[in-house]
Amino acid sequence: MLRVTGTRLMVTRLSTVASVARTLQWQRVSVNVWTTRSECCVTRQWTRCYATAIRQQRRGSCGSRRPDLGLRSRWRSALAVGTAFGIFAYFALRRSHRAAESPDGATAGSRRDDLPDIRRKDIERHKDASTGVWMTYRDGVYDVTDFVAEHPGNKKILLAAGGAVDGFWDFYAIHHTPHVYRQLEELRIGNLHPEDAAQTPASNGSSSKAFSHEPRRAPVLQVHSARPFNAEPPSELLVDDFITPTTLFFVRNHLPVPAMVDSVTVDGVGVHRPVNMSVSEMKTRFEVITVTTAMQCAGNRRREMDDFRSVKGLQWGSAAIGNAEWTGVRLSDVLAYAGVREGDIEHVIFQGGDSDAEGTPYEASIPAAIALDPHRDVLLAFEMNGEPLAEDHGAPCRVIVPGFIGARQVKWLRRITASRAVSESHWQRADYKIVPDSFNWAHDDISEVMPIYEYPVQSAICEPANGSSLDADEDTVVVRGYSWSGGGRGILGVDVSVDEGVTWRAARLTQTPQGVGRQWAWTLFDVEAAIPSDRRGGRLDVMCRAVDTAHNSQPGDIAAIWNQRGLLHNACHRVTVHVPESH
Repeated sequence: MLRVTGTRLMVTRLSTVASVARTLQWQRVSVNVWTTRSECCVTRQWTRCYATAIRQQRRGSCGSRRPDLGLRSRWRSALAVGTAFGIFAYFALRRSHRAAESPDGATAGSRRDDLPDIRRKDIERHKDASTGVWMTYRDGVYDVTDFVAEHPGNKKILLAAGGAVDGFWDFYAIHHTPHVYRQLEELRIGNLHPEDAAQTPASNGSSSKAFSHEPRRAPVLQVHSARPFNAEPPSELLVDDFITPTTLFFVRNHLPVPAMVDSVTVDGVGVHRPVNMSVSEMKTRFEVITVTTAMQCAGNRRREMDDFRSVKGLQWGSAAIGNAEWTGVRLSDVLAYAGVREGDIEHVIFQGGDSDAEGTPYEASIPAAIALDPHRDVLLAFEMNGEPLAEDHGAPCRVIVPGFIGARQVKWLRRITASRAVSESHWQRADYKIVPDSFNWAHDDISEVMPIYEYPVQSAICEPANGSSLDADEDTVVVRGYSWSGGGRGILGVDVSVDEGVTWRAARLTQTPQGVGRQWAWTLFDVEAAIPSDRRGGRLDVMCRAVDTAHNSQPGDIAAIWNQRGLLHNACHRVTVHVPESH
């Protein structure tokens, strides 16, 4: 959600209401909104309004009184106005974001009178580190030499060296964000000569074909990238249910959603019985089990780290995590059936059906010791929350590796390969790694850096929302959120502070026992704390911190864990809310 104040905050809230309205229509449900509890939605905070609407839709009630049809009619009118205004605000904000400004006020890639014109033949001479790496975007020319050296996807970037990056960005539309535009304009050295610009070929539409299998999504999701699609729910909705509804589960797509193919192949070292099977064959051949586990993107909460110091990557909030029931067959059973033994291999590689502009599929691997251990509950999953997998979540079959980051849990699974080495893919060898500031991208080998597998202990506040306001007649604040630790470690406790960490209060925990070393599900927490009297008419800084069963605790601040890619951000979470003067 955009962190804005005043009029812009109201625009954002109205836009969110409009999104919820579309979500409820999309789900073909009706919501009864009445009584004093719902009236406060209309007269108080819009942020509470959409949360209340979603909760009522799930729980089927919102009070003990019968519906007031007149109020319901007025509510529909108010919602219609809010929806119309919200849609207008959404597109206005979207236009302002897409037209990111460079230092002199020009939009990214547009001509700038303060810079020289450069001929394309001169740009084409700059293709590697020895000559410098230049490329164009729209009418702009950029020297990206130093940027390429530090980027984990440098091999992909070099495909556009000496030429135009436009076609690649049509495919990897994740780059069309204000954050990326600002970084790009900092590298600007000139304008593409007008004669060369006039001869630039138009897009061939290949990216549109690649994205032809995109499914319908819940409008309430906050989108960070449309192509590939990446989005998270409003954090306020995340902790209403221990099991995250599929429509509110964050979506992390590295590449376009592929056409559905119901076939998984098992091959590689030590495979004595090659396997090629469908989901229905899995169900009849192996034991079907259900595992409740949280899944968290390695970039969750990256936006906070970027606020501290600029990082590269999608600007995730704190809701790139969810907790679901996954049903499937054990990977260990499938590998045993194929004849694979732990002593023969070191890694198991998963290949997805999604592929990039060059046809390279998404791929990741996990250690064989994890894959072959039945107690680690690694699944080939075909159901999520009791229903067949949705397209965005890997239909018809995906890998679930409890306790691991989401990037290792490959969707749209096509191939499983037993191997003595890790996957050679960019996402395994170069991405999802933490390097120190001293790392020299030009000389050090990123492939030698340890890949991220497990997530450290984490907690975050979902209510109250950052930037929201409490009611003047409230003497206490209810704080709700989630906590989780990777590797099967459970949560011992969560503490909450409302006085900037001077004092802490233990929160009540909601969790399900799953056994030692197998605590895959998240823990929800809540606590009610008195509002300090000296905070009236000012702000309240709320913090949380968690400790897991290995007695790991969250670091106090971001500085200790900052890294260039903004990964594994688990410093104590903080939100600030406004406390009005009491009546």
